[in-house]
Amino acid sequence: MPGPERTLRLVCFDLGGVVLRICRSWAEGCAAAGLDWREGFDLHRDRRVASLNELADDHQTGRIDGDVHARRFSDLLHGLYSPEEVTRVVDAWVLGQYPGMDDLVDRIHHAGLGTAVLSNTSHDHWETFERYRAFCRLRNRVGSHQLGVRKPDPAAYHAIEQLTGVAGPEIVFFDDLADNVAAARAVDWSAVQIDPAGDPAAQVRHALADLGLPL
Repeated sequence: MPGPERTLRLVCFDLGGVVLRICRSWAEGCAAAGLDWREGFDLHRDRRVASLNELADDHQTGRIDGDVHARRFSDLLHGLYSPEEVTRVVDAWVLGQYPGMDDLVDRIHHAGLGTAVLSNTSHDHWETFERYRAFCRLRNRVGSHQLGVRKPDPAAYHAIEQLTGVAGPEIVFFDDLADNVAAARAVDWSAVQIDPAGDPAAQVRHALADLGLPL
């Protein structure tokens, strides 16, 4: 992470795993949706994972809608889960807001800093985020489905700079994935990886304090 000599103007957040608690596996998604995990599919080790990743990319960059995504996902699994069941899992993927995040966002604004969102997500999920107070408090909200690119593509980070008028060295970014953090640092942002199994709000506060911004 760059040193405290940088003047920070913008705090940018990923959503899943940072602001919002999400499922971390297909089995957890099935449980959240009230479905059983079925023998014969492991989202992370299945030989079809490359095709599933391509499908996720199409969905999260707005090239296909939720219905097409669910149908193709089901087809890749040879009907192990129906399109309707895939949609149920997608709808259940967001589990809630991490404690303290809305208060933290307010404190950031009161300290005179701007906020932003840069999230790899889909239109289907984006429509549900309004139910969470922290999401509503955050400003300059951008999803990959709107941009047509996903992190860690540098174009996603530059889109935030263009939207806010804030230069890379004046931005600090929080994400739960190492690749996204590394990509942010490569475009000269400060960036911190969040552990989603811990207390993200406390982690953000501590990181900001290390940068000279106690809240």
